[in-house]
Amino acid sequence: MRRMDGSGPRAGRVMPGLLAPALALALVGAGAAEAGAQAATRAPVREPGAAGAPSAARPSSPASASSPANGAVGAPADTLVLSVSDAVSWALERGEEVQLARAQVELAESQIKDARAAALPQLSANLGYTRTFASQFDTGGSFTLPDSLKFSPDSTATLAERVSYLERRTPSAGLGGLGSLFGDLPFGRENAYTATASFSQLLYSGGRMGAALDVAEEYRDVAGLQLREQRAETELAVRTAYYHALLAGELERIADAAVRQAEDFLAQERLREKSGAAAELDVLRAEVALENLKPQLVQARNAAELATLDLRRLVNAPAGRPLKLTTPLEAPPSAELAEAAAPPETWLGRRAAVEAADRTVRMRELGVKIARGSFLPSVSLRMNYGRLAYPTQAFRLQGDWRTDWTAGLSVELPIFDGLRRNAQLDQAHAELDAARLQLAQLREGVQLQYEQARGERERAAATIAARQKNVTQAQRVYDLTVLRYDKGLATQLEVNDARLALLQARTNLAQALADYYIAEATVTRAVGGGEGAAPAGRGRR
Repeated sequence: MRRMDGSGPRAGRVMPGLLAPALALALVGAGAAEAGAQAATRAPVREPGAAGAPSAARPSSPASASSPANGAVGAPADTLVLSVSDAVSWALERGEEVQLARAQVELAESQIKDARAAALPQLSANLGYTRTFASQFDTGGSFTLPDSLKFSPDSTATLAERVSYLERRTPSAGLGGLGSLFGDLPFGRENAYTATASFSQLLYSGGRMGAALDVAEEYRDVAGLQLREQRAETELAVRTAYYHALLAGELERIADAAVRQAEDFLAQERLREKSGAAAELDVLRAEVALENLKPQLVQARNAAELATLDLRRLVNAPAGRPLKLTTPLEAPPSAELAEAAAPPETWLGRRAAVEAADRTVRMRELGVKIARGSFLPSVSLRMNYGRLAYPTQAFRLQGDWRTDWTAGLSVELPIFDGLRRNAQLDQAHAELDAARLQLAQLREGVQLQYEQARGERERAAATIAARQKNVTQAQRVYDLTVLRYDKGLATQLEVNDARLALLQARTNLAQALADYYIAEATVTRAVGGGEGAAPAGRGRR
């Protein structure tokens, strides 16, 4: 990875597509400087790229400069070598956005379990001990009946006396058993142990419980669809950043080639000045042309550095490890360029975002059902079983354990709650209408996104064919111009103009290739593809 140079005019954000015009204007200055020397002497001009060429070094084509061989050979041992499919895989495995979407799926799974738990039987147990230090039932004494209320007939009395006694004391005959009747109650006991088990089951809730479970399942499906959308969005971002990085690197190489050509020409002009074949003005022109090109090179390096950093951020590459991109920026086969995109009716219903919106409508419909169910009664069954002991000492549990077992059926019928349920039903209807409108808007927006991406792909494909032809023609013009210069039929300015046209043609071709692959990834994203799928074209691995 190159180190950013702070001497440039803007060490910041530079769009690669804006670099080519500035580079072309700077190269015009170099051509004007060379034109002043052609009248004094005619230095032989070799084929661009040949060893020893004074000012006409052949620039590398986009395909060869970005070839996999150039990306892997000679790289440091710790270099992270990435193809475009490797970069996508890294981002899908390590990206925070995808991990967050996975967490939402796990959250939805837990919500399903929570909703299902409310419909299942509820069973609980409790074990307790109570120590009573003072009680309201402890009066401090015992109850004694007065003699006038006691029932104690004399068996030795005469029959008439016994009958008369019974007639007088019969109403108070049972008072004597009160002490024994209430003497064994648990009130006010010093020690109390309780062991209870409780059971409850909701039998009917007006359909609210089943609807809530369906809502939870729909939400889980929506979370899964959102995960698919996030993966597709991540793939689009990575592919776009990858091709931006390739394009920025190619423009940097073109700018570097232009600077080296200007340096070679300046060295040649200085030698010609020493030999008396060139004037000082020719040297000054060459120096000015070179200095005008250097800021453009710094700008190109900054743009390449920023593009690489953006790609590194998306794939979560380890800090400090240099990146080497191996997917070439080359023209796709003609059959792929001519391949037609899939019609909307074949994929619109499978787009994850559209499916998620459709599930959201279903959730809102279930919300209306839940709101209506609040007007219906709810029925539940409850049962409690307990064992109780009241020992005279705290840790003596061998005594008698008493049983307490009850069961009950409850019916709850709402009558009036201040019209709260009516308001909740109106709110559910409003949310359902909004979800349906959002689904319709999403369908229209997705189709518009697809049409825009498809049109951009077709434009880029047509541009590639035209710019490939333009590069071929510019190369032919350059070769013929060099040949004419060697024979004295062309000027140095014509050679430089031909070189500039060739550099510009190759820059335009690199931009067109990057535009095509980004547009292809956008079409794939629009139809809901991802993770290597390319419905609009065969894609690149």
